[in-house]
Amino acid sequence: MGVGAAIVLLSSCGLKRHPYENPITKETQQPDKVLFDKAVNDLEHSRYEIARLTLQTLINTYDASEYLAKAKLAIADSWYREGGSHGLAQAEAEYKDFILFYPTMEESAEAQERVCDIHYQQMDKADRDPTHALRAEDECRQLLLQFPNSKFAPVAQQKLRNIQEVLADAEFRVGTFYHTKGSFPASANRLQAIAEQFPLYSHADEALWLAADSYQRMGDRFENQQVADYNKIVKDYPLSPHADEAKAKLQAMNRPVPAADPAAYAHMQYELENQEKAGKVSRAIGTFKSQPDTHMAAKSGSPSMDPRRPTIPASVPANAAGGGVTDVNAVVVQNTDAIDKNPDARANPPSQTPTTDVAASTTPATDTAAAAQQLPPPTNHPAVKKKKPKKNQPEVVSPTTTTTPAAASTPATPAAPASPTAPATPQQ
Repeated sequence: MGVGAAIVLLSSCGLKRHPYENPITKETQQPDKVLFDKAVNDLEHSRYEIARLTLQTLINTYDASEYLAKAKLAIADSWYREGGSHGLAQAEAEYKDFILFYPTMEESAEAQERVCDIHYQQMDKADRDPTHALRAEDECRQLLLQFPNSKFAPVAQQKLRNIQEVLADAEFRVGTFYHTKGSFPASANRLQAIAEQFPLYSHADEALWLAADSYQRMGDRFENQQVADYNKIVKDYPLSPHADEAKAKLQAMNRPVPAADPAAYAHMQYELENQEKAGKVSRAIGTFKSQPDTHMAAKSGSPSMDPRRPTIPASVPANAAGGGVTDVNAVVVQNTDAIDKNPDARANPPSQTPTTDVAASTTPATDTAAAAQQLPPPTNHPAVKKKKPKKNQPEVVSPTTTTTPAAASTPATPAAPASPTAPATPQQ
């Protein structure tokens, strides 16, 4: 126990050596090379802050050094080795700067692979936050597009398969929930997108089968979508347990049954022979692990390189055949002076049809005048209470106080009609 505790103590103090992956093997005693070797020695013994200070001194002092790019990469590696959320964020920023300044160096592919690995290590399970999984998918795809011939490309390709397995499993969980709940349009939309965007998903055939069942429950007008899913199962997933059932469904619907694709058959046969099985210990502790289980991910085939796009359910009128608007077109304005030369639309506003209120038209003018007299004049001063007169004394009215006419407290009476015998007075 004493020896083990001593080893752990020495390792925590930075005395254990972790070899650096990108050393400089050139034997020279140049000052910049001496600084770089000292920084690498500190980096291997987990003295990351000291190593970064030494490397920064090299960069600031010898700006024309041949080890300048190596020093910048070593700073990023020091943050990557230090780990933690802060260290990994700093490492990603440093790696991105290195790729920006030195895109043609061989180490740029390694830097991009480290950026992908940063988010891959922080990826959560399928039923949790997919932020790091989405970022890892983008970064691994960027590595395959920018450095397709790199030695890190095969590793990044397998990581991309694992990432897409997790993302597809998250969508599959949501789609099966909608299917069980009875929300068949939402279920069909989710499950159909899985087979289109993640064809290497281990349960893509199950997603197609549930999507076809959702279309069947949605009515006869979705029969074509249902038949397309059955055809895809028979053709692209010939070893699926639903292949025979899909053939029977097509025959019952009097639809032609397609032949199985030989390449798809060989791919499924290879996956079944090389499929990894989770051990008892892995299944036991899988509940408590934060990282997802990717043993069901595909081991061959090209992962999807297209970015994910939102899908429109087939039940939406805009997506139905022959109806709705499915796209918005934009054109480039050629005449840039039109806004200055054309007349202003605000100068001739559209005519507004006045609305006639029946109640207002039947109200006599005397009622309007009486209502205007009832309203007190606007003022910002609070109302002053009138003092009650003492007994046996007349009430004194202030000359500045305006009294409200009696007609204001009682409803206004309409004017008496004119006498029929009175002659009409001619207008001047």
